[in-house]
Amino acid sequence: MKKVVVGLSGGVDSSVAAYLLKEQGYEVIGLFMKNWHDDSVTISEECPWLEDSNDALIVAEKLGIPFQTVDLSVEYKERIVDYMFKEYEMGRTPNPDVLCNREIKFDVFLKIAMQLGADFVATGHYCRKGTIQNTNGSETYRLLSGKDDNKDQSYFLCQLSQEQLSKTLFPIGELTKPQVRKIAAEMGLITADKKDSQGLCFIGKVRLPEFLQQQLKPKKGKIVEVPASDTQYNRPVPEFINKVSELEFFAEKPAYTLSDGKIVGEHDGAHYFTKGQRKGLHVGGTKEPLFVIDTDVTENIIYTGQGKSHPGLYRRTLFVKGEEIHWVRPDLALKIDEKLEIKARIRYRQELQDATLYRVEGGIYVDFKELQSAITEGQFVAWYIADELIGSGVIS
Repeated sequence: MKKVVVGLSGGVDSSVAAYLLKEQGYEVIGLFMKNWHDDSVTISEECPWLEDSNDALIVAEKLGIPFQTVDLSVEYKERIVDYMFKEYEMGRTPNPDVLCNREIKFDVFLKIAMQLGADFVATGHYCRKGTIQNTNGSETYRLLSGKDDNKDQSYFLCQLSQEQLSKTLFPIGELTKPQVRKIAAEMGLITADKKDSQGLCFIGKVRLPEFLQQQLKPKKGKIVEVPASDTQYNRPVPEFINKVSELEFFAEKPAYTLSDGKIVGEHDGAHYFTKGQRKGLHVGGTKEPLFVIDTDVTENIIYTGQGKSHPGLYRRTLFVKGEEIHWVRPDLALKIDEKLEIKARIRYRQELQDATLYRVEGGIYVDFKELQSAITEGQFVAWYIADELIGSGVIS
């Protein structure tokens, strides 16, 4: 009998994943990951991890499977929280959920599972795994979108490797959320009607500015409003020598200065803000709401523009540095000067967009067919062929 360790989070998805695996004849062990101790930065009435671990225990007892808690808070702080602080300090916006999957669930947690003699780990992610049998007898693993378009979580797993996928199962990937809740209700699982968790992976609903203020101190700075006329897409487009020079132009981030607009307010620190953000600016009197179009953490200035359609929010092309490129399918990796038609997304829940990958010396360009709003440095871009996620990278 194959042994599977399920990451029981105390939510309905992992509960049903554990139930389905048991039904399929696996020997199932439930493991709850405790990754955070500091309740001072969470919204206290939700006390996330304590309630979640209790629910996970009740589910394990109901299913008749062994259960234990593992404390991964040291690794989580080193690999996720410290990284987040560093990224925000540089004016970038990290994605802790993607990192958490790569560094914690499918690395530290997976190693613990293997030490327990497991053949696989399983999670309650809405995605699927496919397998290609190669002529030499080896196998290539595919990371496929979940069947539920509303819940597809393949984006969060965009940094997984073939090695990690080989040891992973996604039991609910063929199901929709309503089907998962129905199974949980029929089985009398305590998590059947539990709300989906919000906020940072494993920490709970965090007040992000307060969380960041633990290490990034408030620092008063100027909010500048830039008129719609003074942006890249309203400037003359030069003649391009070749495709790379065209990609360079459209991937270039506008370099705003104080003289590009007028000062309209004050903020508590440019590193607390991200592109596309609307809330927290506290500037009134504009015809349309202000959106952050850029941040300058060196000069501590936030540049804003009026309305969702402000051209400063939009770019057609982004760049991923060579060392930040990750291929889930290394056999499909592009060589220098090769290109590939793909679909891509720059954030979770974004509909897949038509784009072309161009591999050049030093990295890869993702050139979209349509302009993209709030392309944000530090976030992940993931690229797909049909419903298969084949690679990803950190936007630079």
